Amino acid sequence: MSLIPSFFGGKRSNVFDPFSLDIWDPFEGFPLSATLANLTSSGGESSAIANTSVDWKETPQAHVFNVDLPGLKKEEVKVEVEDGKVLQISGERSREKEEKDDRWQRVERSTGKFMRRFWLPENAKVDQVKAAMENGVLTVTVPKEEEKKPQMKSIQISG
Repeated sequence: MSLIPSFFGGKRSNVFDPFSLDIWDPFEGFPLSATLANLTSSGGESSAIANTSVDWKETPQAHVFNVDLPGLKKEEVKVEVEDGKVLQISGERSREKEEKDDRWQRVERSTGKFMRRFWLPENAKVDQVKAAMENGVLTVTVPKEEEKKPQMKSIQISG
């Protein structure tokens, strides 16, 4: 039972529920929203996109992205740099095979395609990007160019 009444329609029972996989669609009921919904092959795809958590920290040497991808293998994830400006992390989490006698009691894990894109700053060395996956966390490291400090030259004043 929800502690917060649903203001967004019947789908979402709690706006603060971290396990809620429903995404509020402000255009629900409009003719265009049905067309857009048909573009995705499964309803879980949009929730997989929304639930892919990413932390981005900047160190003096690099930009470091940590992406939570529990249960995925590195072969199921793609890391790309588009036009030298955009870091794109994408992949797909497949549904578990259903056996004839299985009966699901609850399904909370997202399935489907996911994609996250980040505009990289000017100082990113996109030709030296590295990625590693360990314990369900993808770490993408984008080295930074060294900042050129202005050189100061003392000028003697004559006179």
